[in-house]
Amino acid sequence: MSEPLAISVDDVRDAARVIDGQILRTPCAPSKVLSKLTGAEVWLKFENFQFTASFKERGALNKLARLTSAERAAGVAAMSAGNHAQAVAYHATRLGIRSVIVMPVNTPFTKVRNTRDLGGEVILHGATLGDAFDYMQRELVEARGMTLVHPYDDPQVMAGQGTIALEMLADVPELDTLVIPIGGGGLFSGNAVAARAVRPALRLVGVESAGYCSAYAALQGDPALVRGGPTIAEGIAVKGIGRRTLPVIAALADELVRVDEPAIERAVGLLANVEKVVAEGAGATGLAALLADPARYAGRKVGLLVCGGNIDPRLLASVLLRQLVHESRLVNLSIEIEDSPGFLARVAGCVGTAGGNIVQVHHERLSAGRHAKSATLEMLIEAQDEAHSGQILGALTAAGFIAHRQHGGYGEFE
Repeated sequence: MSEPLAISVDDVRDAARVIDGQILRTPCAPSKVLSKLTGAEVWLKFENFQFTASFKERGALNKLARLTSAERAAGVAAMSAGNHAQAVAYHATRLGIRSVIVMPVNTPFTKVRNTRDLGGEVILHGATLGDAFDYMQRELVEARGMTLVHPYDDPQVMAGQGTIALEMLADVPELDTLVIPIGGGGLFSGNAVAARAVRPALRLVGVESAGYCSAYAALQGDPALVRGGPTIAEGIAVKGIGRRTLPVIAALADELVRVDEPAIERAVGLLANVEKVVAEGAGATGLAALLADPARYAGRKVGLLVCGGNIDPRLLASVLLRQLVHESRLVNLSIEIEDSPGFLARVAGCVGTAGGNIVQVHHERLSAGRHAKSATLEMLIEAQDEAHSGQILGALTAAGFIAHRQHGGYGEFE
């Protein structure tokens, strides 16, 4: 006989009562454009609208609200480099509880500052989250008697996260599929337990970053599948799945999907351009799964959890610009010209007449052409779409210029 799961739907319902009125009951809204793109009826649960821009508030609050008087007096400790840190700091401060958050020394300063601004005491220690966790366990939990608020491998945290599914199925009972990001597994576990109890036939899909597929690797018994590496989905870049969450995933997940970085980038860009909302990489992985394999979800009523919106502004800007390049709305052109007065104006006039907008120009003389009077214009132009960029290129060719597209990214001329 198998062991019982760490939580039940009653735990999730109890968590919903505990946190009611203390967190935002976020909207769950349909997206006509994303539905048209994917062939599914897409509904988005906007957890990025929470005060700290992440679903993490639910689990943290459910844990904090249940502390005894002695535990409150001793304070709480957490290990996190992002959303969980802010959620614990915010709700602990609001409830009058001291919180100490251990973060790796390379944590971006904005995340450190935000956690401190929300009332948390931050200790920077170690090169990795594992180092930070070991220090927190030894120095704060064991030595000082502080209560650990784990980011995912805690039944009360798991139950708090599961309140999302209760809200979604109350608002949109006709949903037949939930696509849920998996990092350590707390988000998936809580929502899978709740959803399966409310709608037993509901299809539950877990989504992981291809480089950090810790749940898939654990179920396959092959840790080497977790390759690591850079990812814009930092919120789910977890190398080890939770001890309590893994049995829930094994029991309830109908499918585990792995998405690569280009799909995640595209999803972040679409949410910004279509829904006009900011989603971090982890928060966009559900949409990335649909975009990567739309036939798998065609005709289904799919609920996606936009679980967080804490993306670095510079990273967001880079993603959006790269998306414009991918859609041929920003195009690099290389144009051979005679290095004489008036030729730059002729090229600019040709692009403008074709409806293009010149963003930047580099005039290369030293390594261009076959003689000293030749030059190359390396030009970044803005177009409406791929067809329009082709029209601009055709107009340049018709005007007698030798022009071709460069295939490097934004700002790259190969």
